[in-house]
Amino acid sequence: MTDESRGAGGTIGPPWSVDLLADLHAGVLDDHEAAQLWPRVNADPEARAIIEALEATTADLSALATEPAPPMPAEFAARIDAAIAAESTARQAATFPAAEPAAPVLQPVAPVVDLSAARRRRNRQLGWGAGILTAAAAAVVAVTLVVPGTSTNDGTPNVAAPAPAGPSVGGDGSGAEALLGGGLGVRDYGPLKDQERLDACVTAAGMDANVRPEGVRPVNVAGKAGVVAIYTTGKLAQFRLVAFGADCGPGNADKLFDKVVGG
Repeated sequence: MTDESRGAGGTIGPPWSVDLLADLHAGVLDDHEAAQLWPRVNADPEARAIIEALEATTADLSALATEPAPPMPAEFAARIDAAIAAESTARQAATFPAAEPAAPVLQPVAPVVDLSAARRRRNRQLGWGAGILTAAAAAVVAVTLVVPGTSTNDGTPNVAAPAPAGPSVGGDGSGAEALLGGGLGVRDYGPLKDQERLDACVTAAGMDANVRPEGVRPVNVAGKAGVVAIYTTGKLAQFRLVAFGADCGPGNADKLFDKVVGG
């Protein structure tokens, strides 16, 4: 932050203006003025201390150009993978529409926000010989799920049966891609209540309960209430979705579907 109290009154000399010393150090003053100032600055210990601080800052900033970029946090990487998978599915659906409308229709709204910003302390030529680049990316996917209406078939007119909680997918897992957008990072065990109950279902299905899913959320599979667990597969933008019914537990997997999407 510039110290405006130094060099008050426009006097060129002690007390020195930090702005003036920064311009002198950056080489933006004309040669005649710089030739007059350097001997006076070098003879003033306080002015010299400011020049040395500017040189140290220049060296630190120059070193950033060779620093390795830090790895992207796993949470953001998973969301980006989900966004790519959802966008790919939506494009395929638009290019090759199904003859019959399948379960939910994914309508992605996937703004990708560029957070990169170059910070410059001064809006003038500094002549430091090195640039600073700081980049970050994050992708947030919001999906709107359109679910066809349901009605009872027991002959009772104008009476709709309560639908199980969660978005609906087909009995074979069709439309499961739509579960990614609002499922990553979520821990909603729905009818299973808690992680312990889900672990029992996972174990009953012959899977490793120690492998934690990236997300858990309620789901309606062909009218049956359940919970879907979302796992990574080790491949970019590819996920394994395993749905368990509300009746699952020790010795009873009650697996509704097991489907790999994306990639």
